[in-house]
Amino acid sequence: MTLAILGGSNLATALGNKYIGRGMDVVFGLRDGFSSRQVAWKMLKMQNHNMLGFQDAIEKADVVFICCENEVLPSVCQAINQVDTTNKLFVDCTNGQSDPELGCNTTYIQTLTNNPIFFKAFNNLGLDYPKSDPLELVKETYFCGDGIEHRLQLKRLIELIGFKAIDAGKLKNACLLEAVYHLRREISHVKNGHGDYHFKLMSV
Repeated sequence: MTLAILGGSNLATALGNKYIGRGMDVVFGLRDGFSSRQVAWKMLKMQNHNMLGFQDAIEKADVVFICCENEVLPSVCQAINQVDTTNKLFVDCTNGQSDPELGCNTTYIQTLTNNPIFFKAFNNLGLDYPKSDPLELVKETYFCGDGIEHRLQLKRLIELIGFKAIDAGKLKNACLLEAVYHLRREISHVKNGHGDYHFKLMSV
């Protein structure tokens, strides 16, 4: 199985390195002209990991994680539409703007693409992860989507890199998952930026 991770964010390198560390075949999809001085990207290049354009990365992959900045999403959607997405699983790890009128990123991506298989996961970490969790205390992520087979596949991939996979139901709940992210960001803002805040699910 080959994983493609799209985007030049911290989350992209963090997930990529975690999956590489577990022996997975990982390619990275980056926008034209992407350049970064961050050590994480330099290390990946030194290790000769595939750095491709969005379309080439998607074509090589069985599972595609979208971890890009919002301004790059139109280019990602365009690349998705140029590829045969049959049997490919797409996982949206991003968050839209904190404005109910704007909808959520998953809905936005779906409107611009030709109905590939979509799930939502890892968005609670944020694109700046692991900066938002320097001690790696966050050990769970919520995921949602439609279909049983791909749900089990994604659950196994989440658990492979040490996260607890919390099933949040159908894809229509993607907007609720984004709301969880925005709520924790608002709490951090109220606390005057002193640290980052995360939620932990408890069963009582």
